[in-house]
Amino acid sequence: MPKLDAAITATFLIYLILMLAIGIWGYRSTKSSSGYFLGGRSLGPWPAALSAGASDMSGWLLLGLPGLAFASGLEALWLAGGLLLGTWLNWLLVARRLRAYSYAAGDALTIPEFFANRFGDPRHILQGVSAFFVLLFFLFYTSSGLVAGGKLFETVFGFDYEIAVIVGSLFVVSYTLFGGFLAVSWTDLVQGLLMAAALLLVPVIVISADGGLGTMLGTLQARNPNLLTLWQDNAGTPLGIVAIVSLAAWGLGYFGQPHILARFAGIRSGAEVPRARRIAVTWSGLSMAGAILVGLAGAAWLETNTSGQLGDPETIFMVLVNALFHPVIAGILLAAILAAIMSTADSQLLVSSSALAEDFYRQLLRPAASQREIVLVGRFAVVMLAVIALLLAYDPERTVLGLVGYAWAGFGAAFGPVLVLSLYWRRMNRSGALAGVIAGGLTVVAWKQLSGGPYGLLDLYEILPGVAFATLAIVAASLLTAAPPASVRDGFDDFRSGLRSGEPSAGAATAP
Repeated sequence: MPKLDAAITATFLIYLILMLAIGIWGYRSTKSSSGYFLGGRSLGPWPAALSAGASDMSGWLLLGLPGLAFASGLEALWLAGGLLLGTWLNWLLVARRLRAYSYAAGDALTIPEFFANRFGDPRHILQGVSAFFVLLFFLFYTSSGLVAGGKLFETVFGFDYEIAVIVGSLFVVSYTLFGGFLAVSWTDLVQGLLMAAALLLVPVIVISADGGLGTMLGTLQARNPNLLTLWQDNAGTPLGIVAIVSLAAWGLGYFGQPHILARFAGIRSGAEVPRARRIAVTWSGLSMAGAILVGLAGAAWLETNTSGQLGDPETIFMVLVNALFHPVIAGILLAAILAAIMSTADSQLLVSSSALAEDFYRQLLRPAASQREIVLVGRFAVVMLAVIALLLAYDPERTVLGLVGYAWAGFGAAFGPVLVLSLYWRRMNRSGALAGVIAGGLTVVAWKQLSGGPYGLLDLYEILPGVAFATLAIVAASLLTAAPPASVRDGFDDFRSGLRSGEPSAGAATAP
């Protein structure tokens, strides 16, 4: 366990002061709900790309994925490969169209509001149901970040787990509460760079300290040769098609993640999407490769230098940093974990608060609410949601990857098919969208409770049946009900025409 070192403490404090300073800048720059929830659509390609990546990867990139590679070896490449493909396809197929259509559809600030404006939702049923699933799955997703924060402060500073979770939660809430989308996005830029640097540096140092790449591979071969194959688990059992498809299917989740999609809507111009896509895919590929190397190098290093055992595989990054780096460098590298946690938890809290403030409060309770009132409600929602997520995170037996996996599937199934088809299919109507959101979300909740079945099909990662049933529900409900009204079809045609000619920019803001 890392020792409470003055250098590590000082590094953490400096890092937090920097993030809070950006939060204060964001507070002074935020005057409206559009600014608070979407940054006035002013993000350039670098903050858009790295904010999307950093808010996507979260604490699981430095805890969950290295822990999976430590325990399972190269099997983790199936998951990483699926995520990398999903990242590229999401930027390719969704980013530019969502940037254009969310602005054309009444300058929609949230995904539920976009659905409502896209299909016409006078009773706000579609918007309310969508917002409900945003809140449901984000509570689990946010709690995964707080679990990661608890493990960090417990391991680094020796706090009791419950105290550690509270401390981490206070850090996240503080600058999300003040700064809103701009603060979150610009802190994500800093945090994304720090995360990538840490994941590239640590495995290089560990492999060098252990005698080089050949020695590391030899040690792993001697410890457990199954760690070095894509086709078997760590016990030597061949990976079946269900296991491989379930791991790779994580990539499907990207199309429905509200905190990532918000970065697409917030980018300054659709013309900047290709550059942002290249940045995002490069960052994701390098970061995930580094995370897997951390797990493999850590397994070899522990085998050589200790008993080879580790109580919690998700702490392998912290164990290596503490053992091999000077306290000042260790503090910076451990701050990268805090960066990963904060970069996702803040985004999740912000999207959840926007669902409460924009999709419930303004639409259903106070249609005449002022911009100032909406922002205040959003900030109150940040605190309330953080408290609920904190209660869910109080169980120290929860794993980061397990919580992320459930929420990731929920969003991917509930929103992914609806969003993609809404951007490409003119015939889709409100009934189809509502059926898709409900079918996808409920399938994930129900499928999670199942196991076994013929050929182990019920063990399939719940995102796959969720996406399949949601897509079928959208197509069936749209075709079996009346075509969308002329105004909706004309709006879609206008959107496609605008996309060809270049959509209007929604304003700009000055970077900090």
